[in-house]
Amino acid sequence: MIAKIGRSANLYGALAYNNLKVEKENGQILFTNKIIETSDGQYSVAQLAQSFAPYLLANQNTEKHTLHISLNPDPKDKVSDDTYREMAQQYMKELGYGDQPFVVFKHTDIDRSHIHIVSVCVDENGKKIPDKFEKVRSMNICRELEAIQSHTSYGQGTPA
Repeated sequence: MIAKIGRSANLYGALAYNNLKVEKENGQILFTNKIIETSDGQYSVAQLAQSFAPYLLANQNTEKHTLHISLNPDPKDKVSDDTYREMAQQYMKELGYGDQPFVVFKHTDIDRSHIHIVSVCVDENGKKIPDKFEKVRSMNICRELEAIQSHTSYGQGTPA
């Protein structure tokens, strides 16, 4: 599995990019954590952004406050939605963002499905979440997730 971690100052842009895939039926929201729920389960970019606002207001000094992660399993792996949810939760927890608000989007616009996770890297008290050795930690988490997958059917290129 390959993880790509991006940071920016544009939360709205990250949410809009992913939500556009949902609107064009090339994606869906698989999971939300600490996101204000809607009555119909449908979200607009503005509704999603509201859940992050208190975190961003608490810390206006962190320039690149938005975290946009892409998790890409091996193309031969057929990963179920439930497995993607579990992977996203474990990845975020182990990377130090498990208590953050985040949205997990599944994309199906290319020949392999993959997920995107949008969050912020400041906590509810305005403290920046430590990102020391984040790329190395991310690689280790990905190897751990791959090891778990290899012990189950969905890691062997078979449908989940």
